Amino acid sequence: MPEILIINPNSSKTVTQSMEACLEPVRFNSSHDIQCIELAKSPVGIETDDHVAQVIPNIIEVVSTSQADAFVLACFSDPGIAEVRKHVDRPVYGIAESAYLAAHALGNSFGIISLGQSSIDRHLRYLKALKLDQRLAGDRSIDRAVSQLVAANVVDIVSQTARLLRDEDGADVVILGCAGLGSYRDALQQNLGIPVIDPVQAGAALALTHLDLAYGRTRR
Repeated sequence: MPEILIINPNSSKTVTQSMEACLEPVRFNSSHDIQCIELAKSPVGIETDDHVAQVIPNIIEVVSTSQADAFVLACFSDPGIAEVRKHVDRPVYGIAESAYLAAHALGNSFGIISLGQSSIDRHLRYLKALKLDQRLAGDRSIDRAVSQLVAANVVDIVSQTARLLRDEDGADVVILGCAGLGSYRDALQQNLGIPVIDPVQAGAALALTHLDLAYGRTRR
């Protein structure tokens, strides 16, 4: 059975558990073995550029020793994805890139719910590098750290932010800009009436499709 390893690059077991729950419908429709891990050497949240730089060696260490058939980097900064891809002969997917591609197919413009301003700045740099920044309607912060996110229910601020992205920024798709926000997806989509994308689901789904179709790099 082909294995997909979904890597939570921070050390939060709570975030990994949230990812696991959100991946249940993906697992239900797949014959692939989907495994989720966090990285004990990493900070509890990836919120700054320094955090991003800190976790890249930890990711490379894991993918270099794993026998998985594909990897998903489950941090919305897609930390070091170009470098990680150089260290492995199997596909590596970033949840941000996967979410952007999904949004590209579902609407004309997308909005992102982010944790803070540092995240917003990083997202814009990445979108420009991917040449997708023209599809960005808005990127709004809920001003929360990962530790705050996992310790409390933030449904109200997430919902308010999503409505602003739709009503004021003109987004016709909303992306949850953190791996720990996926539990809000279903309720948000029902309330907003537009597509809401959980990036972890988007990354796993893209990996599954590409493995099923034998797209991408294969083992040498």
